[in-house]
Amino acid sequence: MEERTLLALMVFSSLIVLAETIAQKHPVEVYSLHVDCKVTSRFAHTLITSKIVNRANESREATFEVELPKTAFITNFSMSIDGKVYPGIIKEKASAQKEYDTAVSHGHSAGLVKITGRKLEQFHVSVSIAAASKVTFELTYEELLKRQLGKFELLIKVRPKQLVKHFQIDVHIFEPQGIRFLETDSTFMTNELTKALTKVQNETKAHVLFKPTVDQQKINPEFDETLLNGDFVVRYDVKRDATAGDIQIVNGYFVHYFAPQEMPVFPKNVIFVIDRSGSMAGRKIEQTRDALLKILQDVRPEDHFSFITFNSKVMEWKSSLLPATAENVASAAGFVQTLSASGGTDINHALLTAVGGLEKAEGLPERSVSMIILLTDGQPTSGETNVEVIQENIQKAVNGKYALFCLGFGFDVSYKFLEKMALSNGGIARRIYENADAALQLQGFYQEVATPILKHIEMQYPENAIEGLTKNDFKLFFEGSEIVVSGKISNELDLLPVEIKAQSHSSDLTLKEEANVKEKEQVFQNQSYIFGNFIERLWAYLTIQQLLEKSISAQEEDQKTLEAQALELSLQYSFVTPLTSMVVTKPADQEQTDLANKPTEADNEKRNSVPVGDAYKLRSASLPGRRRSEPPSGSNKKLLSVVARQRKKMRAQPVVNVHPQLLLQLPKQNEVICLNTDGKAQPSVDLLSDPEQGLTVTGKLGDRTNHFVQFDISYVNPPAQIHISTDAIVLRHNNESTRLPWTESATSAIQGLSISVEKERSVTASLSDAVTVKVSLIKFPEDFLGLHFLNTDRFSDKVSGALGQFYSKARFENNSNTNQRADERLLSGLQQGFRHCLPWHPPGQAQEAPAGQVDGEVD
Repeated sequence: MEERTLLALMVFSSLIVLAETIAQKHPVEVYSLHVDCKVTSRFAHTLITSKIVNRANESREATFEVELPKTAFITNFSMSIDGKVYPGIIKEKASAQKEYDTAVSHGHSAGLVKITGRKLEQFHVSVSIAAASKVTFELTYEELLKRQLGKFELLIKVRPKQLVKHFQIDVHIFEPQGIRFLETDSTFMTNELTKALTKVQNETKAHVLFKPTVDQQKINPEFDETLLNGDFVVRYDVKRDATAGDIQIVNGYFVHYFAPQEMPVFPKNVIFVIDRSGSMAGRKIEQTRDALLKILQDVRPEDHFSFITFNSKVMEWKSSLLPATAENVASAAGFVQTLSASGGTDINHALLTAVGGLEKAEGLPERSVSMIILLTDGQPTSGETNVEVIQENIQKAVNGKYALFCLGFGFDVSYKFLEKMALSNGGIARRIYENADAALQLQGFYQEVATPILKHIEMQYPENAIEGLTKNDFKLFFEGSEIVVSGKISNELDLLPVEIKAQSHSSDLTLKEEANVKEKEQVFQNQSYIFGNFIERLWAYLTIQQLLEKSISAQEEDQKTLEAQALELSLQYSFVTPLTSMVVTKPADQEQTDLANKPTEADNEKRNSVPVGDAYKLRSASLPGRRRSEPPSGSNKKLLSVVARQRKKMRAQPVVNVHPQLLLQLPKQNEVICLNTDGKAQPSVDLLSDPEQGLTVTGKLGDRTNHFVQFDISYVNPPAQIHISTDAIVLRHNNESTRLPWTESATSAIQGLSISVEKERSVTASLSDAVTVKVSLIKFPEDFLGLHFLNTDRFSDKVSGALGQFYSKARFENNSNTNQRADERLLSGLQQGFRHCLPWHPPGQAQEAPAGQVDGEVD
């Protein structure tokens, strides 16, 4: 094989295995990859085994990456290197975090799992393997497959980027109810690869095997490039005979699946609440129009519907809900085509108007389902903007009578806000990804909720014989979905009875069923490839999911109790959940630990940023590229010697301020210089201006403090301003203002400009290929603001201003005074405007400043 760097990457259920080397000879090779998935009654247990060999004559790094479903919990991970096993250990998150503090303090992401797509998140870990050595990675995760639109789906993302000698995917399915249909689909399958795919199926079992040879994997026989790049999907559904569903029992735990068939659909009374604020302009509003036009084609004649659109103002299409006649649907389509976007976002008023519309509606079918579907892409910026007040207002208005579904378009929304509001009002939240198929995503969601066939469903079991019952009452049931209830049988029972009460379109229903415990237990005996305690693990999985979901809308005290229960189960059953982390151990001669955290959908909104809290406890502010143990070099030595001399003069001086307000990451320097202010309140101070970056930063000192209490950041492209004070953050664009409070984390985007607020800590403004500006909120001794620039090598030669002068390349490289040493020029500049962690006198107030203090030692 030619000398080259070899990157091997494989994804199952969203799997990627990555073996990477910088070797120029004999690359690290993934020689075996086996995915073994056992699906027992919808509960999937997946084991991924990857074997890697280092054929080089020196050590190389291999990285194992797996994309797994967002709904899955990792249950085990281990590495075997030269016969020695290094296991992953699952702990309570705070405890595990202590073992990862070093990485966190250096600004690294505190986790090995991150969201990578709509349905996927990625686990990854790197390890160095010695010459001529092998490493085996094993990862196990579990998930309950959810039925949507009449089928269960197992997604397998395949992207090895190299040929794998022993490549195999096994999917074993066992469904005691019987398999109604089984199908596979792929985005990369060719006639040649089809020969590597086999399916074997009988009444209750199925086996899907995908085992391509190296030749079958090749795009071209002459090149070592792989065809395996895309999605491989297994879909199936089960047979359903009993009207009251199917009960299965193993080792004293039961699971009850309920999905009635061929029942009449309730008429719907639905109000679509559509955001038409300025941030929806362009592609988003176009896709929304396309989706609504398709949805109107699917509205049933017996349905009633209406539209409310909102920006800073709320507009009702009609004063009441209208029946879905051909004439009304055509009129609505005409209205939808006129939708345009501008203005702010008054979510509170829009939703209250929708609730009022349902309250006053007349002529609706007596037995019908009323719902509100909200689509928004941003934060509330007009009217009531406090999200907690909005949530309280809507829950009080809905009062359990209607279902609220919240769709968040893109990543500028607060998903936590929408999720809590939906779950508190009998609905669900869903993110709509801002891609080419966003209109299809919207239409697909509507199809999921378009056919309610039952409401007010209660699943009743004998109270004195069941423990730990999962959720057993449901507001709505939609055709094509499935209700799952599980629990532990606490007493000796011969028969397990169940009674289901619900309302259908035509009548009130009572369905009864009895399960013979011994007969049901016998079904799962002698199933060699089925993991035997799957129902107990399914019960734990479902209980944890529901406890976490319930905690989202609970009061603070109840929330703590629910999370404590979920944490206990997570640890007992070794699940990596949002409350636990996996500590990944490594050989002693390597980086000792990594941490695997379970991300949530809301984590999609977080942007990468440098942590602020630790930065302001600065002992040293070393930049990437130099370890703390390494000595400074070049001009940096000179700079530090000057600082050291200056420090001697300051030893006897009183501490003025131990919290640096301005951090200068100087170009081509290995240190961050911290600066404090010492001046009087005055109008805006010009801190930095770079015409080539289109960036201007100004600041204002407080009336009774020598700290900055306000910063204004202005951009030319896009034309936007960010006003940051100790009270709030205000974004201005196209004569519209958006207010972001410090009291919650949030993100917003304006034509590529990303603004990310970390609750009560910092706000970061970042733009592609531009300097990143970060402002921190410091709470002591009184509220003030700190300023920090990142990516400062992107400043142009034209940068200027009280701070900008220190970033000018000319000041470091082209100063005409060649007899003056660089470190002296820098110190001179600092003395004229700022001092290294010394008081600074704003322009116009310059004087011979008294020596202050250095905030901390410098490496």
